[in-house]
Amino acid sequence: MRSVVVQGHRQVSVEQVPDPVLPGPDGAIVAVETAAICGSDLHFYDGDLPFYPVAVGHEVVGRIVEVGTQVSRFHVGERVLVASVAGCGACAGCQTRNPIACHSGAKVFGSGELGGGQSDLLAVPAADFQLLRVPEGIDDEAALLLTDNLGTGWAGAQRADIPPGGTVVVLGLGAVGLCAVRSALVLGAGRVLAVDPVAGRRARAASFGAEPLAPPEGVSIGEAVLAATGGLGADAVIDAVAVDRSLDDAFAAVRATGTISVIGVHDMAPYPMPALMGVFRSITLRMTTAPVHRTWSDLVPLIRHGRLSTTGLFTDVYDLDQAPAAYERIAARTADCVKVRFRVG
Repeated sequence: MRSVVVQGHRQVSVEQVPDPVLPGPDGAIVAVETAAICGSDLHFYDGDLPFYPVAVGHEVVGRIVEVGTQVSRFHVGERVLVASVAGCGACAGCQTRNPIACHSGAKVFGSGELGGGQSDLLAVPAADFQLLRVPEGIDDEAALLLTDNLGTGWAGAQRADIPPGGTVVVLGLGAVGLCAVRSALVLGAGRVLAVDPVAGRRARAASFGAEPLAPPEGVSIGEAVLAATGGLGADAVIDAVAVDRSLDDAFAAVRATGTISVIGVHDMAPYPMPALMGVFRSITLRMTTAPVHRTWSDLVPLIRHGRLSTTGLFTDVYDLDQAPAAYERIAARTADCVKVRFRVG
């Protein structure tokens, strides 16, 4: 089968590799029909996570072609979406529907721990836990967002302690940040200040209901947020970037007793956290890998009933064999390319 492999910094190829086998009697094999590039995949591509070679991809929609003898909820031929993070499905942690709490340790598809989803076939362990039938009324793009990006934005907003009518800053307006913008508004934010160096991405966030924030030359993001909030700062800051600079901006922008909710992926270097300022100002800091499975019961009805839109995020479609071009395009982080998906099956 074909599989997209990051070979090194800015080096992507489509390789012929052996077909996967069932990962156990509780597993399944999914024939991938469409898959997406996530910002986390770009951390391998950009060299932030230099673990090579790695078969990438953890956002997958496809059709089941084989199941193990212990799989009871799914059958061959069903269309499913695959949660990006896997747990054993049987322990007390997984019973909370949060694979991060798995007693055996959570594993991420396309990270070297499990197979990459940007492939023709994907082996899925604990299939009864990991899979969701594509719900009626949910198109492929919405289904792909339910595997990771939308759940991450939703969890980031939930954990930001947004008060009704409160002010939220979202740092970074890639797909996850834009999902966080929409989630914050659905969860009751009165204002969402959207921050990104790319003007077109700020404009996209404005079309979703946010207020674009672009500090003038010589003015920091923290100073701009203070000016926009009467000197108080934001009730919550959602950091969908999580580099040192954005974390510094988050601490500078949040008001005393506010919450910083980090959903971006930092690199391997330590971050010098301003702990004294955090303690003195009673700042709550939360870092989240989304409990994707748990978010489905909230998000599917909201999408079905039109309360949470998933449009306007996917901007480009490529065939799987065009993966090198697709990665080059999305890594440029332009205004007109926010989210890429592959046609596979």
